[in-house]
Amino acid sequence: MNKKGIAVAGNMIVDMLYPVHGLPKPGELTTITADVSRSTGGALCNDIMDLAALDPALPLTALGRIGTDDAGDFILEKMRAYPNIALDQVKREGVTSFTLVMADEITTQRTFYQCRGANAAFCEQDIDWDKLDCELLHIGYILLLDTLDEEDSEYGTKMARLLHTAQQHGIKTSIDVVSEAGERFKRLVSPAMRYTDYCVINEVEASATTGVELRTADGKLLPEKMPEALKKMKALGVSTWAVIHCPEGGYGLDESNNYIEVPSLKLPAGYIKGTVGAGDAFCAGVLYAAWKGEDLRSAIELGTASAACSLSQPGATEGMRCEADVIKLYNELR
Repeated sequence: MNKKGIAVAGNMIVDMLYPVHGLPKPGELTTITADVSRSTGGALCNDIMDLAALDPALPLTALGRIGTDDAGDFILEKMRAYPNIALDQVKREGVTSFTLVMADEITTQRTFYQCRGANAAFCEQDIDWDKLDCELLHIGYILLLDTLDEEDSEYGTKMARLLHTAQQHGIKTSIDVVSEAGERFKRLVSPAMRYTDYCVINEVEASATTGVELRTADGKLLPEKMPEALKKMKALGVSTWAVIHCPEGGYGLDESNNYIEVPSLKLPAGYIKGTVGAGDAFCAGVLYAAWKGEDLRSAIELGTASAACSLSQPGATEGMRCEADVIKLYNELR
């Protein structure tokens, strides 16, 4: 097994969760059905705490920015509960990023209202490459890190430059993207893929990046289109694993371009308490398997089970378990 661990960079957010009885149309009202709760969120917080729970002995390093406010203190308090997370490269300045999460209890879907805060300033210069001792660097979310989303004359974006720097230091790279309405995907995600070893994104993000429609107009998944989208991700530069996840399952192309398809688990009625961290949990499972040197099918299975664990609790990371328990859940519900 690798001696070096995993570094996770990017968004550090406080999520304010509002359980609501249906999402209203413009001008309409909905009811907040329970107490508002606060939890950590964002790619860095979610993935690194999920990884820490999967393997308490895995060396982890956080690379990001939070504010000097109570919300920033809250994030550090939560992350310090995991002794294997190094926090010395977390910068503090300004206001902590926060997201208002409207969690629809009818559909279990969620809608986000995001304030960039300190995350907007996170940049490559915040990383001390000489002190960074890791095998793999995961960063997210593209489209939600304003400075890294800026144009770069040589690499296309500053995010792509950062990923190239990591590879020059012998570090494998991984990216994640935020689901956003707009036309920025091809302009901002494509340059980053040129310097990406592992790309784990959902079907909405994959469609927006590759141009391959993965759902019909009425929302039906088109699994037969998955290989085409994954091949386009590889063509854009993803070198090792291209992975797409969605509620129906996980799909991927491995380093030899073998196609892998793993269906979602059969969850019992009432099992799902929230979906806010499922995508990041899936990603954490895949990355952990990659770090261990496992094959893509095992990685997607672990990601699928990790997502199922996340679905069992309302918050983003509270449902995650150790690797043995995650695998046990997979075998019970497959």
